[in-house]
Amino acid sequence: MHLRSLKWRIALPFAVLITLLVIGLSGYTSALLQRNYIQDTNDRLLAEARLVGQQLNPALLQPDQYDALMSSTQAQAEVLQARMTIIAADGVVLADSLEDPRKMENHLYRPEVQQAISSGQGYASRFSQTTGYNMLYVAVYIPESESSSVIVRLALPMSQVQAEVAKMRRNLALVALAALLAVVALAFVITQRTLKPIYRLTAAVKRMAAGDMNTIILSTEWDEVGQLTNAFNQLGESLRTTISSYEHERDRLAGLVEHLVDGVMILDSDGKVRLCNPAALRLLGYSGAYPLGASVAAVSSYPEIIALWRRCQESGQEASDLIELERAGIFCQAILTPLSGSETGSVLVILQDLTNVHRLETVRRDFISNISHELRTPLASLKMLAETLRNGALEDPPAAQHFVERIESEVDNLTQMVEELLELARIESGRVPLKLAPVDVSEVVLPVLERLMPIAEHGDVLLSAELYPDLPRIIADRERLQRALGNLVHNGIKFTQPGGWVRVTARSVGQELIIDVQDSGIGINPELLERIFERFYTADKSRSGGTGLGLAIARHIVQAHTGCIWVESTPGVGSTFHIALPLDDSANS
Repeated sequence: MHLRSLKWRIALPFAVLITLLVIGLSGYTSALLQRNYIQDTNDRLLAEARLVGQQLNPALLQPDQYDALMSSTQAQAEVLQARMTIIAADGVVLADSLEDPRKMENHLYRPEVQQAISSGQGYASRFSQTTGYNMLYVAVYIPESESSSVIVRLALPMSQVQAEVAKMRRNLALVALAALLAVVALAFVITQRTLKPIYRLTAAVKRMAAGDMNTIILSTEWDEVGQLTNAFNQLGESLRTTISSYEHERDRLAGLVEHLVDGVMILDSDGKVRLCNPAALRLLGYSGAYPLGASVAAVSSYPEIIALWRRCQESGQEASDLIELERAGIFCQAILTPLSGSETGSVLVILQDLTNVHRLETVRRDFISNISHELRTPLASLKMLAETLRNGALEDPPAAQHFVERIESEVDNLTQMVEELLELARIESGRVPLKLAPVDVSEVVLPVLERLMPIAEHGDVLLSAELYPDLPRIIADRERLQRALGNLVHNGIKFTQPGGWVRVTARSVGQELIIDVQDSGIGINPELLERIFERFYTADKSRSGGTGLGLAIARHIVQAHTGCIWVESTPGVGSTFHIALPLDDSANS
């Protein structure tokens, strides 16, 4: 017998463990059985004592009924196979099934009697002075009347209880011993059977370790050893699959990093580039070959990034800063994070292009500035006019009439501004439903020209329209589309010098209807073209004369029709605003 062999190293500890578990479980079960048996005995005696108390005739408690009470007590004790004692509320023993109560001492201070008086029932396990051996007592308080109450007490010898418990323990020990022998024997049998395929598996694994990945182990087992055998059979294929999966994940991660909008770089502890995506190279303005192994200074000419990398290396904490790149006003958020684990000393660099965010912030500031400017002028004018009237102009009726007219004009301007802002807010929020219906282009263009013709003639501007024949109808809200077109035409008239012209044309291109508003006005600088559709923004503030909301309203009306609007302009030559609206075949069928 080789105790160091695998069979004994598995079976012997298992047998010892099972033996200890059985012994421990047997001891716990024995204690539990004893406790449960005593509890069951207490509950049984308690129920029997209550039943005796309920059936007790109060007349038997009278002094002249002593013999009858003793006879009844002994008879019931014989039936219950327990000692029965009837005790008065003052502790005097009235009857007992084993002893003469007249010779027994007062039981008022017995533990079970005290518990029964205080809580209605009591338990005790103690040495009996009357019988001379340990007894298990259960007492129940029976309130017969306001003047007389009794305690019914039942008792069993502890030897009887311990005998029953010992019997259960013997039976439990026999069962535990039989189970222990069976389990130990089974442990040796299972160990022997388990080791047989392991020997074959060991030989096959040695061949696989030598490089023969095509080794196949035949097994008919379905247990853990069989699963282990199948696992080794799949080891070669699993390794090939795993390597292929890692290559696939690497390629997918590389593709993801490659197409990220944010720039990503990984710098090692020496500041050399280990990974860099095109977005980072684009933001940094690097146009050379892929800079693998190049220093961060060679890739980035911005000292802020180099300073951030040094600060991140020294502190070991994340560092970030907003950097304005000296190329077309690009704003970049640089975030450098130290990498832990196997990448100790390396730094992950994230470059986020915040140019659009910065532009939106600029738009917000300009919007606040513009609306403040637009409100300040009429309010200042109103205040001046009111002060003029208060300082004496009211006494001059013609002058007062003139100032009142000026006040009405300024109020009208403010009212128009508020109404246009509310209109713009309603259009943007979608709370104004469009009244869509089939509409001819002429129904949109001609009323606008007719309404604005007097303004054009007053400014010596030629206003005309050129509508291609057989133009298809569109599904649109005619009134709102007229308003959008009117804002464009009115702007064209306003920014065209006397002797100039404004022309509206409409044509069908593919699945869209294009409406052009062309003028020979002063034009718009190229750097302002992206902002002219913002609220309160005016390209020429000295000649605006309006609220600066017309183009914003026009844009939202066109977008509500799922169309688009844009502008082409050359300073000093003129501007052309284009509106493209989708055609609906159902409107032309």
